[in-house]
Amino acid sequence: MQIHEPAAGGARPTSRDVARVAGVSQATVSLVLGDKWRGRVSERTAETVREAARELGYRPNLAARNLRLGRTRTALLVVPALTNEFFAHVYTGAAAVAARHGFGVVLYPSPDGVGPARDPFASAQAALDGVIASSMAADALGAFRGTELPLVMLDSDPSDPGAAAHVNLDVADGMRRVTDHLLALGHRRFLHLASAVPSWTFDVRAAALADALRGAELRTVRAPLSVAGAREAATRAFDAPGPRPTAVVCDDDILAVGVAKVARRLGLRVPEDLSITGFDDLALATAVEPELTTVRLPAEEFGRRGMEALLAVLAGEEAPPATLPVTLVARGSSGPAPAV
Repeated sequence: MQIHEPAAGGARPTSRDVARVAGVSQATVSLVLGDKWRGRVSERTAETVREAARELGYRPNLAARNLRLGRTRTALLVVPALTNEFFAHVYTGAAAVAARHGFGVVLYPSPDGVGPARDPFASAQAALDGVIASSMAADALGAFRGTELPLVMLDSDPSDPGAAAHVNLDVADGMRRVTDHLLALGHRRFLHLASAVPSWTFDVRAAALADALRGAELRTVRAPLSVAGAREAATRAFDAPGPRPTAVVCDDDILAVGVAKVARRLGLRVPEDLSITGFDDLALATAVEPELTTVRLPAEEFGRRGMEALLAVLAGEEAPPATLPVTLVARGSSGPAPAV
C-alpha cells in the first residue's frame, strides 16, 4: 500500500482519514472496524480498510462510539410535515414514551411541508441513538443504511430489510371499511382522490380500494395533499365526460374538504347528491358541515409504539412487526346513493 501523510498537525487520525486512504465511505469503515461487514462488504474491501487503519495508526474513538451505541438518549423522528395534525400527534405519543425512559425526541419535518425531508444527517449521526421515520420521508434515510443507528419505520413496507422494526396502521382494513359502508348505501360509481405523495401507505390504500370495488365503477385522480390541490383535481374529475361519481373516497381528510368545496360550487348536496369520505379523522373532519365520514387512525398510539420499538432494539430485544387497528367513523358526509 502507498504511504500516506498523517493527519494534519499530528492530530489523531479519524475514520474519515481511514476512508480517504482506503477509498471507501465512512459507513464502510464503520462496518469493517465494527466487525459487521460480512454480507455487506467484500473481503478484499474489508482488508483494504484494515490495512489503511493499521497504516495510519487509527484507534476508534470509544467516546464517540458510545454515543452512537445508545448513550446520548436521543431519537430523531422524521416526518413529512408539521402542518399536518396527524404527525403532531405521532410526535406527542413518541415523546411521552421517550420521557418515561429519560430520552428526548428531536423532530425533523420537511421544510417544504410535504414529501421527503431533506437529509440533515451528516452532522447529526454521532448525536443520535436511533431514528423513527414515516414512510413518506423514507427518501431522506439513505445516510443511515448500513450504519449502527437502528431505524424504526412507521407505515412502511414490512419486507424492507433496512429497518430494525416496523410499526404499521391497518390502512388496508380502513379502506375496506369505507368501501363496505358506501356499497351498503348503494353506491356503484366511485372517484378515488388519491394522494400524489409517493408512499407505501398510499399504495396500500389504493390496492385495497381497487380490490374491494371490483365490479363497481372506479376512477382514480391524484392530488397534492392540500385543499387547493384537491379542489383542482376534483374539478377536473367532475368536468370529465361520462356519469358523475356518487361517492368520492379520499386518501386524507384535507383532500375530502377540497372535494366538499367543489361540490358546493357545483350546487351538489352532500350527501344527497354526493357522498365524500376522508382518512385520518383530523380535527378538520368535524369542523366542516356536514361532518366528515372518515377513518380514525390512532396517531398517538402509533408514535408510542414506534418509540417502544426503538427502545426495545436499543436494549438488544426483539421488536416484532406491529399493525394497529383503525376505526370507521360514519358521519353526515355519506348517505344513500342518489336515485338514477
